[in-house]
Amino acid sequence: MRILIVDDERMIREVLREYIIHGGYEAVEASNGEEAVQLCRQMEFDVVLMDIMMPKMDGFEAVRQILREKDVAVIMLSALGEEYDKLRAFELGVDDYVTKPFSPKEVLARIHAVAKRRSVKEKNRSTGLQFEGLRLDPEGRNVYVNGEKISLTPKEYELLFYMAKNKGIALTRERLLSEVWGFDFFGDDRTVDTHIKMLRSNLKEYRKFIITLRGLGYKFEA
Repeated sequence: MRILIVDDERMIREVLREYIIHGGYEAVEASNGEEAVQLCRQMEFDVVLMDIMMPKMDGFEAVRQILREKDVAVIMLSALGEEYDKLRAFELGVDDYVTKPFSPKEVLARIHAVAKRRSVKEKNRSTGLQFEGLRLDPEGRNVYVNGEKISLTPKEYELLFYMAKNKGIALTRERLLSEVWGFDFFGDDRTVDTHIKMLRSNLKEYRKFIITLRGLGYKFEA
């Protein structure tokens, strides 16, 4: 994990760098906001430690520019402890705010905590499926079309999710019945056709993703 330390005080950067490297992370330094923005354009960082009061460009403006271009965790480190400053920072999208003077051990612990939260967030995000304006959320069992939540029956959702997970694979009606309805399902493959018809109606323009394979079954192609 790579950490960017942004502070105009060299001593603070050096102390934080030592603790960060000791914690098993890579550390890069910047002495002002402009330098931090340029480094973020050139390199990928997992966490940015950002001071506020700096020459050339303050931390608020640097964070605004960085978060406009990068999805990175930001921890503010500042002598400004007023509620107004903290609220402004959080409104910009920072993950944490530490007031100076601080303990380097505390900062390292906050880096650990922020990195863990981001990791969980990314993991949850990765379980979802997105195809143009069609989004499937397996955690909440929701489906969205152009940002609008649509109503599906549990079996319609399971059918859609199974096909989407197997994107590009030809799926016979028998396989869909076996995997979605179960081996002990009592019925025929017309059940699949009926649910596909309802799915297509609900998916609107994204019905195009469900391809009919004549004489075989269906395929999800996006």
